Amino acid sequence: MVTKAPLKESVTPAPLRPRDAATLIILKRDGRSHKVLMGKRHENHRFMPGKFVFPGGRVDFADSRVKPHSDLQQSDIAKLLERVPGRRTVARAQAMAMAAVRETFEETGIPLGRPMGAEAIRSKSGPWQAFLDTGIRPDLSNLRFIARAITPPGRPRRYDTRFFLTYAEDWRHVDFTASSSNELTEVHWLRLDAAQDLDLPRVTSVLLQRLDETLSRKEDIPFADGIPFFYHRPKGWVRDRL
Repeated sequence: MVTKAPLKESVTPAPLRPRDAATLIILKRDGRSHKVLMGKRHENHRFMPGKFVFPGGRVDFADSRVKPHSDLQQSDIAKLLERVPGRRTVARAQAMAMAAVRETFEETGIPLGRPMGAEAIRSKSGPWQAFLDTGIRPDLSNLRFIARAITPPGRPRRYDTRFFLTYAEDWRHVDFTASSSNELTEVHWLRLDAAQDLDLPRVTSVLLQRLDETLSRKEDIPFADGIPFFYHRPKGWVRDRL
């Protein structure tokens, strides 16, 4: 008598829970137009290989342990905590902005902050020590929260990403000469209209188009009518507003 092995039930894996992430759009005025800092993700990355993106990445525990020179604006903190699952704390909102600053440094070499002078800060959180060794203390006062997007289910990575914006001209002590890294290659300052012709993630493409349109009307703060919030439903992308 032959005993057949029991059939294994197929189990559909639960969708990945999106992790907090942040990205930074740095704009530089160029006559009557603007340039934006972008880089190309390495082809061997599992998540969005070869795509051109703004610098950024996931929020690290360390991002809530380093105190910035100045905090985010209260209005942005309130918006960052709208419709957020889990803890809705000021520390969590600030950590999102700190992640954008840290990741920008790691991916482009640009430290956004204020000189510390004789002051020295040692970080117990490894990811920040290289930044602090530049003699710069991170500063959030010139960052503005302008958009949010959640990666659709079924992707190898899922992020709940907050997009921040800043103008290079608001950072008098910062050298905005960018360099490539292990994360981003081909890091360049690109005109907004030229950047739209690159291989871009969908949300990045939409934001670049909106930026180009609003800034052509000489609006320093884009999306003054509300913060766009992109997420996916079975019928496709939803463009909501915070």
